[in-house]
Amino acid sequence: MRTFALFAFKLVSCSYILTIVKRIKLETSISSQLEAISYQPSAISLQLPSLHPTFPANHLLLSFRFPFMSRPLRMTRKERTLLLLLASINFTHILDFMIMMPLGNYLMPHFDISAQYFSWIVAAYPVTAFVSGMITAFYVDRFDRKRVLLFAYTGFIIGTFTCGIAPTAFLLMSARILTGLFGGLIGAQVLSIIADTFPYEKRGRAMATVFMAFSIASVFGVPFSLYLAKLISWHAPFILIGFIGIALLPFLMKFLPQVRQHIQEENTREKLDVKDVLVSIFSNRSQVLALLLSGGLMLGHFMIVPFVNPYMEFNVGFSKDQTPLIYMVGGACALASSNVIGRMADRYGKYRIFMICLLLSLLPIFLITNMPRIPFYYVLIVFGFWFTFSTGRNIPAQAMISTVVNPSERGRFMSFNSSFQQLFTGAASIIAGLIVVKDQTGKIYNYNLVGYLSVAIVFGMLFIGSRLAKQQKIS
Repeated sequence: MRTFALFAFKLVSCSYILTIVKRIKLETSISSQLEAISYQPSAISLQLPSLHPTFPANHLLLSFRFPFMSRPLRMTRKERTLLLLLASINFTHILDFMIMMPLGNYLMPHFDISAQYFSWIVAAYPVTAFVSGMITAFYVDRFDRKRVLLFAYTGFIIGTFTCGIAPTAFLLMSARILTGLFGGLIGAQVLSIIADTFPYEKRGRAMATVFMAFSIASVFGVPFSLYLAKLISWHAPFILIGFIGIALLPFLMKFLPQVRQHIQEENTREKLDVKDVLVSIFSNRSQVLALLLSGGLMLGHFMIVPFVNPYMEFNVGFSKDQTPLIYMVGGACALASSNVIGRMADRYGKYRIFMICLLLSLLPIFLITNMPRIPFYYVLIVFGFWFTFSTGRNIPAQAMISTVVNPSERGRFMSFNSSFQQLFTGAASIIAGLIVVKDQTGKIYNYNLVGYLSVAIVFGMLFIGSRLAKQQKIS
């Protein structure tokens, strides 16, 4: 009897182990197939055979279906290469825009201009980018996204070089206008290529990778550019960006894939009715909410950015050797957290992570714009917190925004989206310039009022994001 019981136990154990092995093989096979077809988890319905009489098929489905579906899909080698190229473009594009703001404590004394004039120089790029983006938005979906991006990036490099040789404040503003004409196309094409190439399940991480360019520009680009400005002159950072862009062009031509699946041949020969396009966008509630969310986040964020460096130097009392560390530490924190936030957005829901990051970004805005003379390491902690969550809230926000339009119209809408971002960024600089006042010593006044307004605007985007999430059924 004992021998029979032992034999039965071994038989059941072997059968159970064999079942588990078969189950793992089947699970692995199905998981790899799903990765190959870029599946939508909510749309999958599988009929599995029973592997063993004691394990019904429906029980097996429920027992293993959810673990591998919650696991993020892996990036392929081509996808990683594409993201590296797009992030490199974004790095130079963002650095060109970012470096203007911390150069305020160089440019205002050098050209002997007011805070208001400086804010207009900063705003020249985004406002011009808004105009060019709006004009090209009606036609951009007729062309291969690679060609549009290469054309825009080449013009951007030329404009950046002209900024580097501008001898007067007026010519610098003119050069910023030229750069903005081409730069206004870059951001929209980068986001469109991501949205057209990556499925929704990977889009959060793809957005996070590209947004990491902001962090890298902060960690390495801005501090090094400020070092060059102090060592050589304020012209040097723009010359450096231009040479980096030239070095990137051959790699973009060779490795950037053509993105043409959005082109509809029957529409390329039709005359585009601009009025119908505008009506179709602004009559779509989801697209209007997406534009408001995107623009509002830029408005709230960039109201305080142009005068951070002058305020830290002339009001709080830190030197030109210390202020670059703000961008280095803040960018490092954002760089370390961006990919984590992207994965969390894919796993736990875009809107949920957006809401958390937005709320956590409000306190540092208040602290930065009301900062007294405190030890520098406290300042670095505040800016690290701010960079982390101000960048973090944009990652799920852009993923949410990308859901409101079909692929065939995505380039046009993303151009509108990028244009609205540029418009609100320029408006933020102009509004801040109208509020703050600079005295003869360079000290900034009314910066706290800018901070209060920024907090109110960013907090208001929580409700816009909530309505967009409900409209698109995003968790």
